[in-house]
Amino acid sequence: MNYSLHPSVGVARLGNSDGQFYLAPDKIGGLPFESDEWGNKIDSPVSQFKDAEGRIRRQGQPFKIIDENNNELTLSSDNVKSISWTVHVANKKAAWYEFNELQGNLLYGQDNSYSNRNTPWRNADATDRRSLIIDPGPRTISGANAKAEFDAASAPVGYPVSFPPKPCQGTEIKSLGDILTDNEGRLVVLGGKGNAGGNLPLESYGGADTWHDDIADGTVYCTVTFDDGKTLQLSAWVIVGSPDFAPEIVNISNLSDTMFDVAVREQNLCPELYSNGEYQSSYQANYYQDIEPIIQRISRYQWVSNVQSMSAFVSNIFDFKDNSEDNKANRQAYFKYFRQPVDPATVQQTPPNEQTNQQLFEYGIEGNLPLMPMNSGSNSVSNAEDNIVDKFLTLTQTQYFLLSQWAAGNFSSAKPSAPQSAVDEFGVFYADQGSVGNCVGLPMCPGIEVTWSLQNPAVYAAPYIIKDQSMGNGFPSGLDAERDECEGGGCQPGDLTKRMACPWQADFFNCTIQNVNFTEPTVNKVNVGTEDDPQMVPAAPTYYSYWWPPQSPWDVLTNQFDDQSLTHLPAGQQVNYARGINSFVQMVEHWSALGFIRNQNSDEPNFPYFTEIERNHQLFAYKDVPVSDITGNCQDDGTDIPVFYIPDDLKDHLSCGCSKAKAILKGLEEKMAKPITQKRAAKKVPRSGTRTRR
Repeated sequence: MNYSLHPSVGVARLGNSDGQFYLAPDKIGGLPFESDEWGNKIDSPVSQFKDAEGRIRRQGQPFKIIDENNNELTLSSDNVKSISWTVHVANKKAAWYEFNELQGNLLYGQDNSYSNRNTPWRNADATDRRSLIIDPGPRTISGANAKAEFDAASAPVGYPVSFPPKPCQGTEIKSLGDILTDNEGRLVVLGGKGNAGGNLPLESYGGADTWHDDIADGTVYCTVTFDDGKTLQLSAWVIVGSPDFAPEIVNISNLSDTMFDVAVREQNLCPELYSNGEYQSSYQANYYQDIEPIIQRISRYQWVSNVQSMSAFVSNIFDFKDNSEDNKANRQAYFKYFRQPVDPATVQQTPPNEQTNQQLFEYGIEGNLPLMPMNSGSNSVSNAEDNIVDKFLTLTQTQYFLLSQWAAGNFSSAKPSAPQSAVDEFGVFYADQGSVGNCVGLPMCPGIEVTWSLQNPAVYAAPYIIKDQSMGNGFPSGLDAERDECEGGGCQPGDLTKRMACPWQADFFNCTIQNVNFTEPTVNKVNVGTEDDPQMVPAAPTYYSYWWPPQSPWDVLTNQFDDQSLTHLPAGQQVNYARGINSFVQMVEHWSALGFIRNQNSDEPNFPYFTEIERNHQLFAYKDVPVSDITGNCQDDGTDIPVFYIPDDLKDHLSCGCSKAKAILKGLEEKMAKPITQKRAAKKVPRSGTRTRR
C-alpha cells in the first residue's frame, strides 16, 4: 500500500475566538465540522461560526495518512509504534515586493519580472530584509493529544526566530497559531487570531509599510515509525487564510480548478484530455463532473452579489444535460456567452482589441448581453504601460475546453457512481480537491487565500502537490526573504501567501466590487488630478463588476426575525454585507463583526435560501439621514438614506447594551489594540473607482 498525507494542501483559517475552533470541510462547498478541544471530529456540521462573545472560531485543518483505497494509518493501526509531526509556517509579506496586480507574474515572460518592472519592495528602507519575516521556526509533536504553539517563547534552540517589534498601531503579532494531535495521532493545524499591527498609517488595499498580520503558510512533515523500526516519511503544505464567510457558496473558478488546469496542461495528468500542447477534441466531458458544477456555482452567486445578467445561465431554459443534436443550438447559444481564456505565454502576440478577456459584451458590441463570468479579471486596476491588463474574468483554459465539448455534444450525461476509493479517475485525491476547492482560483488580484503564483507549474512537484525547496529536510538555517519560487527550485514556508495584502483586512475592505472600463483594452484608469497629486479613477465608461463574492460577499439578505431594533432592518431585505464598517481602520479592528452566509433550507437542495447570520449587530449604530440634510434643499425631506456606523463613544455604546454587547466590549478591551490611523491619500477614490455603497 502506498500511503500519502492529505490534504496535500490544507487550508486553516483565522479566528479571534480564544479557544474554540472547528474542522475544515472535506468537500467543495461543504460546511466545516464540529470537534472537541483536541480536534477529534464530531460528525455534524458547524451551526455556530462564532462563540458566545461574537468572536469567530478558527478553522483547523486536519491531516490524515491514507492510501488510494482510503485505508488510514493512525496510532491504533497494526504495527504502528509512533507518529510524529513537524510543521513550519511563516509570513513573508513584509519582506516581499509591493503587490502591483500582475507585475512579477513570470507566466507573461521575463519582461514582466519584478526587476524589469522596477517593482518596489515593501519596507524598501529595511537593511535586514530577513528580519521582516515572521518566522517562529518548526514545531514537532507526536503521539495523542499533544500541542505546540508558533510563538517566540517555544522556538527551537538555535533557530533564527523572527517576530516583528511591538507596533505603535493595531495589535502585536506574538503567534502564528498552534498544532495539536487528536486521540489517534492525527494532526490539526490552527492559524492565528487575525491580529495586525504597524507603525505607519494605512494607505490602500495593499496595506502599508511596517505592517504585519498573522496569515501564514508552510510545510507539514510526518514520520511514521513501525514496530520493526522502519519509518515512513510524508509531506504536505498548509495555508492559513482569512475566514470563509460563505462556505457553501463556491467560486466559479476555485483553486482546485486552477491546480487541475496546471496539472492537465503542464504535468501530463490526463493525456486523453491534453497532450502535445493541445486539447484533444476526442475527449468526452461528463456533464455532472465538468459542467453542472459551473452552472451550480453561477446559480449561488445571487445570494452574495446582485448580477441580474447571470440569471439566464441558471434558469433551466433547456435541458442542460441533453446531448442530442436537437439540443445543440441551445448549448452553443449558452456557450458563446463565455469569454475565451487567454494564454499568458502568447497573449501579447494578440492585438489588445482581439483579447476576449478585455471585452464586456458579446462580439464587443455595446448593449449586448455581458459575457460570462461576470467578474473582474486579474487586473482591471492598472494600465498596460506598466502592467498586464486583464479586465474581465474567464474560466480556466481547461474549464473552457470542457464547456466547449459540452456545447458540441461531445459529453456523457451518465451520472458517475459514488467513489469507491480515495482518488478520482485521474489519480487525484478527493481530499486534495475538497480542501483547495474552497479557495479562490480566479481572479487573482491578489485573491483571498493565495494568488497567481499558484498558476505557475514551477511551484508544484506533482499535480496538487507543492514543491518543497528543502525536499523534506526543513530549513534549519532559516528562510530567504528575496528568493522567487516562481523561478524554480521549490517553495519555502511563507511563499504562497507573501504576495497578499498586508494586512489582509485592507484588501478585504477595498476589493469586493470594481468599476471596470470596457472600451479601452489597454487602459483601466486615467488621472483626473495633477502630476504632483495624481488621482487615478476608472476611465469612463465603466461597468459594475464583482471580485470574488463567495469569499467577500457584497449583497446579502437579512435574517433577523426577533429584536429587529438591533438590525434596523426587516428580514429578507437585500443589504450591503459590510454595512457599518466604513474604513480600512474599522475593518482591521472589527472584521469579526461581519456575519456568515448560511443556507437556511439545506434539507431541500433544489430550493436554497442563503441569509446573513451571526453578524454582531450590537457593535453598530444607525441613523436615517434625510436627503435634505445633505443637499440643503428642504424639498428633499421626504426621503431618508440609511446610515450604519460604529460610534465614536464605542465603550459607552456597548456598555449600555445587552449581555452580548458587553461581551464584545470585553473582547475589545482584552485585545488592547492601539489606535490605527489612515493616510489622507487613502481617502481619495479607491482602486474600485467608487466609495459609494448601494
